[in-house]
Amino acid sequence: MHKNKLLFCALGLLTPGTGLNVFYLKGLLNIWAWLHLIGLFSGILGWKLLGASDMSSALGWILAAYGFISLQASWLTTIVYGLRPDEKWDAQFNSDSPQKSESGWLVVLCVIISLMVGAAVLMSGLAIAFEQHFISQFEEAKKISQ
Repeated sequence: MHKNKLLFCALGLLTPGTGLNVFYLKGLLNIWAWLHLIGLFSGILGWKLLGASDMSSALGWILAAYGFISLQASWLTTIVYGLRPDEKWDAQFNSDSPQKSESGWLVVLCVIISLMVGAAVLMSGLAIAFEQHFISQFEEAKKISQ
């Protein structure tokens, strides 16, 4: 069966963290795809824990980090595989297919949008994490000074 690079990139861009792009490419038995899905659900649970604990749950931060990594890995694989030359793509994933891949501008747009969204989410996540770190340090300093 011929594997379409545009479909892979669109799945990675539009459904990050679900592992659907990896399931499409490598099948249902791929451990990395399942780890993506577990990471996404862990991140959702972690975010809910952080919301319920006013951003002070250590377990919530750990689980949210797993979800964050799952999202970022999805966008990164979209970029890496989307920029792969068609000959290498076909050699690795379509060796048994007589059809040749011809990537167009839509693949490039998926890669560009994945880069933009991934960078924005990365910067937002870091900003939130550093803000919470400094807030906790400030509160601890207030406790010590009293």
